[in-house]
Amino acid sequence: MEELIQQYKENSSLVYNTWFVNNEERLKAFRSIRRGVIQVISDIKEGVFPNDFKGSSLEFVLTCITEQKQVFEGALHPFYWKPKLRIPDIYENRENKLYFGQFLGNCMNTTNENTLLKEIIKLDEKKIKGLGPAVASILYFLHPTIIPPCNTAIVNGFNILFKRKVKLGSWKEYLQMREVIIQQNQQFKKHFSTDLGAISGLLFEIGKNNILAGQESAFTDKDWEKIAKQSEKNRQKVVDEKEENQLHSEMQYHLLKIGNALNYDVITASNDRSKSYNGSKFSFLCIKEFPEINVPKETSNTIKLIDIVWFEKGTNRIVCAFEVEKSTSIYSGILRLTDLSFSLPAHQSKLYIVIPDNREKEVKVQLTRPAVRNSNLEILYILTSELREHCDALCKFGDSHHIMEKIAKKA
Repeated sequence: MEELIQQYKENSSLVYNTWFVNNEERLKAFRSIRRGVIQVISDIKEGVFPNDFKGSSLEFVLTCITEQKQVFEGALHPFYWKPKLRIPDIYENRENKLYFGQFLGNCMNTTNENTLLKEIIKLDEKKIKGLGPAVASILYFLHPTIIPPCNTAIVNGFNILFKRKVKLGSWKEYLQMREVIIQQNQQFKKHFSTDLGAISGLLFEIGKNNILAGQESAFTDKDWEKIAKQSEKNRQKVVDEKEENQLHSEMQYHLLKIGNALNYDVITASNDRSKSYNGSKFSFLCIKEFPEINVPKETSNTIKLIDIVWFEKGTNRIVCAFEVEKSTSIYSGILRLTDLSFSLPAHQSKLYIVIPDNREKEVKVQLTRPAVRNSNLEILYILTSELREHCDALCKFGDSHHIMEKIAKKA
């Protein structure tokens, strides 16, 4: 490997010297491309992004990338709109277009590696036709120390060097390839850079047969198995998180629906009002803003993060408060409800925690902790399966918030 790196760095005609080092234009490109991505996000958000690649702000971004010497030659091709194939499906499909814009925005607004990988996995889960790892070449210019670029030559070079058969269009295989690139970059860091463009340039030159790599791969089958398992573990985390978020939104929706049916003013946590479930936007089900309550500002900010609150119609009297828990600590939800109860003791609000069925044992433990038991607070819990099953009946036959006690349990 070190001999290959030496060939790569000493040959003045290869991209390490022609593109990566001593190249002011390369550094300027990062700024231009970043500004261009910001414009893409803005155009999509404002609804002015066209139904074709040509003439779009995305074309400007990809043109800037292709100007970065031969290592990015052909970066535009995957983004050309191919009407007969309907790929990449981010021009005429509004939902996909918006998701792509949100994806770029989320990637722009973080420097956290795990967050970036989650965004990539979520994009892959979306299954937008024709939108594959070519996007990594855009992400590289946003996060050059985290995301290596991807194109045919780089993938070919990787396969030659490591005796693999990575597929060009697979995000899953790109992420496994990335893991190896990161490891190798760390192992040979004295030769490369924290910027993954250097090692990616080596793979590019091997893929173009400008450097001959014929040695045995240093990675064993056990190493590859470990990388594949970690990649699948990361993917499963994103899938589980998505399912949890979906369940959380569903339970919030049921509570909003029931509260409205019982003729209460209802509202979600301040950071959840833009959410929706089953086509129903929470903002349409909620009152416009959280009523003013006479508590210190810090306490008020905590109370406003409670998942669902029901108020007596036209007043600031809280009759019920609900925390919907998922993978987060149940105790943090209990503390928010405790803050509410201690701040408004005269109101005697009913307090509930909604939990997945498989966390019933855990909530019982938390609700019987001395700190909770000695506070003389009564916090009931509701299982998600019960709330889902009885939502319509509660709406139809309930005449006050006390109907919720029919499906609630004590610890």
